[in-house]
Amino acid sequence: MAMESAFTLTRLSTPSLLCRNSSSHHHHHHHHRRHLKSFSFPPELASFKYSFRTITHAPFVVNASSSSPSSPSTTLAESQGLKINSIPTKPIEGQKTGTSGLRKKVKVFMQENYLANWIQALFNSLPLEDYKDGLLVLGGDGRYFNREAAQIIIKIAAGNSVGKILVGKDGILSTPAVSAVIRKRKANGGFIMSASHNPGGPEYDWGIKFNYSSGQPAPESITDKIYGNTLSISEIKIADISDVDLSQLGVTKCGNFSVEVVDPVADYLELMENVFDFSLIQSLVSRPDFRFVFDAMHAVTGAYAKPIFVDKLGASLESIANGVPLEDFGHGHPDPNLTYAEDLVNILYGENGPDFGAASDGDGDRNMILGRSFFVTPSDSVAIIAANAQDAIPYFQSGPKGLARSMPTSGSLDRVAQKLNLPFFEVPTGWKFFGNLMDAGKLSICGEESFGTGSDHIREKDGIWAVLAWLSILAYWNKDKKSGEKLVSVADVVKEHWATYGRNFFSRYDYEECESEGANNMVEYLRDLISKSKAGDKYGSYILDFADDFAYTDPVDGSVASKQGVRFVFSDGSRIIFRLSGTGSAGATVRIYIEQFEPDVSKHDMDAQIALKPLIDLALSISKLKDFTGREKPTVIT
Repeated sequence: MAMESAFTLTRLSTPSLLCRNSSSHHHHHHHHRRHLKSFSFPPELASFKYSFRTITHAPFVVNASSSSPSSPSTTLAESQGLKINSIPTKPIEGQKTGTSGLRKKVKVFMQENYLANWIQALFNSLPLEDYKDGLLVLGGDGRYFNREAAQIIIKIAAGNSVGKILVGKDGILSTPAVSAVIRKRKANGGFIMSASHNPGGPEYDWGIKFNYSSGQPAPESITDKIYGNTLSISEIKIADISDVDLSQLGVTKCGNFSVEVVDPVADYLELMENVFDFSLIQSLVSRPDFRFVFDAMHAVTGAYAKPIFVDKLGASLESIANGVPLEDFGHGHPDPNLTYAEDLVNILYGENGPDFGAASDGDGDRNMILGRSFFVTPSDSVAIIAANAQDAIPYFQSGPKGLARSMPTSGSLDRVAQKLNLPFFEVPTGWKFFGNLMDAGKLSICGEESFGTGSDHIREKDGIWAVLAWLSILAYWNKDKKSGEKLVSVADVVKEHWATYGRNFFSRYDYEECESEGANNMVEYLRDLISKSKAGDKYGSYILDFADDFAYTDPVDGSVASKQGVRFVFSDGSRIIFRLSGTGSAGATVRIYIEQFEPDVSKHDMDAQIALKPLIDLALSISKLKDFTGREKPTVIT
C-alpha cells in the first residue's frame, strides 16, 4: 500500500465519530457533534479503521483548563478507530508520592502537563498486565478541578491501552466506595481524586492517589516507582477522544476502549446492606423519640447520606446537614473533629440536642461520633464497635478475626482484644498496614485516633460504615424499648464500656507549622534521652516501663517501618508519644499524644484535660517543647 506513506491524517479523525454512547439519555450525542457543523465530513472516512502509523503535527498539550491541543505530538498507533498521540514532556520537580498519593495546591496541578505527567508515570510504573485491556475505577470527592482532571485521566488511560474505566456520575465516588467498587467489580485498581480532609477550591488543595486490586492504597514499592518515573518522563500517551459526558449514566465506546458512568452509591450501598442489619437500624432511626444529625460538611458523603439514611433507613430529610457536595466544601474545612465540625458540636451540646450526631470528611473515609452533650473519642469508638460487633452487626456474627490500631491510638482496643481473646496488632500510622493484615485474614476491625475507623469489608477507612456501626449498636441496645421508655444513649453505651474495661483517658496536642529545625532538634533530643533511659526511671510520680522509637515488622510481608514515634510508656499503662508530621515549606507539625488508664469507675466522669493534666505537664517538661519550638499553646486539641 504505497498510499500509506503519502497519506497524512490531519484532525479529521474527529473522535466524536469514533465514540458511541449508549447512555440513558441522548442529548449529549448532539452536544458532542455541535463542532462538526462547520464543515462537511467525507462519509467514507467516518467508518474508516486506521491501521497504519502516521505522524501528525497537530499541536497537543495536556492542559488543565482545556483538553485542546497546543504542542507538537506524534501519533503512536491506531487500532479499532482509537488514535493515540505521543506528547513530548519534561520532568517536573516535586512529584514525590506519599501513601496518600500526591497532594498539592490546585494551581500546581493546573500547570501544563503536571497531572498528566504523574498519571503517565503511574502507568510506566505498573506491570502491563495490571492495566492492559483491564478495568480501572475513577472517582473523587467532588472538589474543585476534579471535572477537568477526570477527562485528562480518562484520555491517558485510553492512550495506555486500558480496556474500560468505571466513573462515578459527575466524577463522584467516596474513597471507601472506590475500594468497594474495585473489590466488587474485580477491577485492576482505581484513581481517587481527593485531598481528603483538606480544604478545596481554586486557592486550596487537590490530590490524586491510586488504589490496587484489593481496593487498598498502592504500596510504597509502587509509589516510589511513580516518583522515580516522574524524574525521567519524556512522553505522555493520550487518546485523541472527546470529553466524556459524566453527568449521564451509561457507556461511551471509543473503539475498543469504553467509559461506563455508574451510580456512585449503588455498589457501596449493596455492600452496607450485606454488612449491617438495615431493618434493625431502621427500627431505631424511624422512632419518633430518636433524633439524629449527619453533617456531610458539603463533601462527598452528601451524595450518600440521603440515599442511605433517608431513603433506605427512614430518617427525616432534616437529619442531613450540609448534604450537597460543593467544589469548595462551602468554604469549610471538611475535617470532622471538634475544631472544624463546630456547627455539629454546637447542635449536639445545645439545649434539647439530638440523640446522636455524626460527621464525615472530604472524601468520606473519616468520622466523628457524638451523643447528646457527649463526644466519643475515635480511640474509644473503635473499641466500642469491636466490643459490640458480634451482637449488633451481622457481618461479625461469628466474632472478629482480630483487632488492630495505630500506635498513637489509645490502648482501649487492646483491652477488648484481651477480654475477647482475639489476635491484636499495633501498627504504624497508615492504612496499608491494616490492609496487609486483612488480606492475610488476620484482622477484622481497626482504627486510628485521627478519626479513621474501618473493617475488612473494604481496604480503606470508612466514615459511613462507622456511623452505621454506631446506629446498629444503639439500635441493638434499644431494640426492646417501648415507645415512651427512656432510650439507651450514646453516653450510656460508652460509660457501660468504661465500667467493663476501664477508661483510657486520651488527648492529642497538635502544634502546627513549627519551624522545622527546632522540631527536628526536639526529636533528636528525645531520641538521645530514650537511648539513656531504663526501666524503673522516675518521671515525677510515674515510673518508666520502657521508652523507645516505635518500629514495626510487618508479620505478613516482613517489611520494617522504623522511627515511627518516640514513646514513653509507664508502669501503670500511661503513655506519652511524640511524632512529627509533614515537613516542607509550612514547617512541621509536632503531635503529642497523652494517655492514662483509669480502672476506677468513680473517676470516669472527669474531664479528660483535667485527668491528663499531670501527664501533659510531664510531656512538655520531658520534651522541652517550649525551648525547642517557642510554642506556648497547641493549635488543635483533640
